[in-house]
Amino acid sequence: MDWFVVTSALALAAMYGLLGIGISLTWSSIGMLNLAHGFTFAAAGYGAWWASKNLMSAPTSGTDALIVALAGILTGVVGGLVVGLVAFLPLHDRPNFPIRSLIATLAISLAGTQIFLLTFGPLNKPLPKIFDPVGKALDMRKFEIGPIEMTWDRAGSIVAATLLCVLVLVWVRMSRRGIQMRAMMQNPEGAALVGVSVRSTGMMVMGICGGMAGLAAVLLSSTFFVNPAAGVQPLAKGLVIALLGGLGSVPGAVIAAILVGFTEALTAKYFGTTTTLFAQYVLVFLVLAVRPRGIGGLLDEVRA
Repeated sequence: MDWFVVTSALALAAMYGLLGIGISLTWSSIGMLNLAHGFTFAAAGYGAWWASKNLMSAPTSGTDALIVALAGILTGVVGGLVVGLVAFLPLHDRPNFPIRSLIATLAISLAGTQIFLLTFGPLNKPLPKIFDPVGKALDMRKFEIGPIEMTWDRAGSIVAATLLCVLVLVWVRMSRRGIQMRAMMQNPEGAALVGVSVRSTGMMVMGICGGMAGLAAVLLSSTFFVNPAAGVQPLAKGLVIALLGGLGSVPGAVIAAILVGFTEALTAKYFGTTTTLFAQYVLVFLVLAVRPRGIGGLLDEVRA
């Protein structure tokens, strides 16, 4: 077994899962397909880059890495709330909210790209690998578990992304706000009738999903860099995972993230990186042809 491919797939699945789960949570709770998720991703990348330039020492220490990660997550939260303020709060009680919000989030994404271009310029901004022990010899940046050899950066990415996903899912299951969000997922009108605030709960969902996109930006941008269009490909990956898993199904999104991660890792190894996105769209087509609602799609929409 090629363990390098397996570990690469798991790392990609963990990071892409943050994006796919965020899109699914937003859709299932407030009925909005957030095309500005890529804008939030790019904003978080720039926030982490600013922190790496102004708040970090050299070489990178554990505290510095934590600062960069927190800066990316917090910027992602702010980005999610900005999207909510523009595309959710003014529109959620209007007719045809799904279509209106789709157009609004697309506009935010396009405008955000131009704002980033004017503010930061077109050049790529590098981020440090926050789990990479800088200053150590190359062999000190790896460890082995039996036959598996893995870099500390890849292992840290898997653990951090998985831990945040688990924390969010536990919050959804156990907390009062999480129960309110699940009530909105099942019946928005019924939740509003029993006193659940759609506005405040929806904004909380936007902030949480923005934070998940922020961590994904920190983990992915250390490899793919930060630029004004950095959110386009992650948005495509997140949409692929959300559609493949079934919009609104978090378990389906988790399974879809694993499938997409392995598809990308295997395709990149045997056919080159230029074919990975095509292979993922083929995977979506094949799954939806057999199961139109996705891997774990909801049986019926109950929205008016």
